Amino acid sequence: MSEVEAPALDEEAAVAAPAAASRRRPWTLQNKLIVTVVGITSFILVLVGVATSAILGGVLEAGLNNQVASALERTSAQLRPALLAGLTAEEILRQQPQQPGFLLAVETVPSAPTAAVTMPNHDVVALDEDQINQLAAGLQGEGPLIVSIDDIGTFRVEGRQVTGSVVVVGISRDEVARSIGQMLTTIGLLTLGGLILLAAATAWTIRAGLAPLRSIADTAERVSRQPLDQGEVSITERVPAPEADPRTEIGRVGEALNSLLDHVGESLDARQRNEERMRRFVADASHELRTPLASIRGYSELSLRDPSLSDTTEASLERIQAQSLRMTTLVEDLLLLARLDEGQELVYGSVDLTRLALEAVGDARPAGPDHHWVLEVDDTPIVVAGDAARLHQVAANLLANARIHTPAGTTVTVTVRQDGDNAVLSVHDDGPGVDPAVEKELFERFSRADRSRARKTGGTGLGLSIARAIVQAHGGTLTVQSAPGDTTFSVTLPATPPNAVERAEEPTLDADDLDADDSPASA
Repeated sequence: MSEVEAPALDEEAAVAAPAAASRRRPWTLQNKLIVTVVGITSFILVLVGVATSAILGGVLEAGLNNQVASALERTSAQLRPALLAGLTAEEILRQQPQQPGFLLAVETVPSAPTAAVTMPNHDVVALDEDQINQLAAGLQGEGPLIVSIDDIGTFRVEGRQVTGSVVVVGISRDEVARSIGQMLTTIGLLTLGGLILLAAATAWTIRAGLAPLRSIADTAERVSRQPLDQGEVSITERVPAPEADPRTEIGRVGEALNSLLDHVGESLDARQRNEERMRRFVADASHELRTPLASIRGYSELSLRDPSLSDTTEASLERIQAQSLRMTTLVEDLLLLARLDEGQELVYGSVDLTRLALEAVGDARPAGPDHHWVLEVDDTPIVVAGDAARLHQVAANLLANARIHTPAGTTVTVTVRQDGDNAVLSVHDDGPGVDPAVEKELFERFSRADRSRARKTGGTGLGLSIARAIVQAHGGTLTVQSAPGDTTFSVTLPATPPNAVERAEEPTLDADDLDADDSPASA
């Protein structure tokens, strides 16, 4: 590997390390509490066990020291005749039996030192020269003397001179070590059992204590999944009363969440009432404006038939007529949106999307002769349940949007295809694309890509919002994906919209239409 590649790999590893750390699952509050409680308790129990073992070990060692001192005093008086007789340590122990684990060493100058020990089976075993040397080396220390002898064991020893001889007496430490080992084992087992019991009890207690908090989190999660952005919303989820007891800390959190949900529910109800009031106002105002606008249009048309009008008057009347038509279009759009918000205005039937796209492109060609219009459809017609007139309006609005907001020479492609159980109508253009500053609010009412509100490019700002409202009323979606040279508006419609009712395709004349046509123009 080259020297240039090695730093690069190190740099990648340094970047990957924090990323891997961030992906680690964080500890829950329950786990933190359990580990903290069990850890602190374990530490205390270990300290207690070590301290108890040290104290008991000291007591046992002190008792052993006393036994050695007492044995040395007793044995010194008993050994004088044997020492004067020149007996070895083995012969002395055979004549004067001692307890198992008793060590005796005797050195009478000029004789060689001898040593023997009483084994657990009461046999007396003489120490060889190497073992005696180990005993002699252990006697060179200070303080309580402890000697380890191969194949024999560890002894606590003391020595003194008796009638010109050196006598060393020792007692095995095996009993002390055995007692300390049993104590440590007992403390360890009790500590382990206690920790297991403590961990189980702590886990159960903490889990039961945090159950109300989990209930609060579940309630908040269920509320977060409810659609609250539009339409009539009712938040019925609440933290259960046992988990919202204000006398406990977690209960206070539950009570606070319930109070917050009550407040949010009341605010959403107030918002819904205001929206319904606004919809009724827009619908009523639009309905009331239709008749006077129709009258203005009618009277302007009648007046334009007068041959005696001057050029100035004729131009003014034409201007009045054009503005009344524009105002009528705006009022009709507002009324349509209000009715769609109320779930009205749709007349369901079988709609051939392929034929609808063909007609929409045919209508768009004369309006945009400087654009290239392309239609891509399958040979098999794609049929959905919907309102043919309104879906045609969606296609017309999307094509008009592509024509108005793209320069001459732009290619606009309309595609109709089947996507599983859904039908998709797409309008694609290779124009400059949607301004990112307005992309998020593209489907909002009175949204314009042209901030100057020029009438040629700005329009009323309701075309795309009407298209989206119609598509959503059919249970579908209208989305946009835009980049310079690649903009696509996609209409996705289910084969059968929810709550669709088959009706006759011929709409009936309603009272609103009668009112709108009751004008001099209709006369």
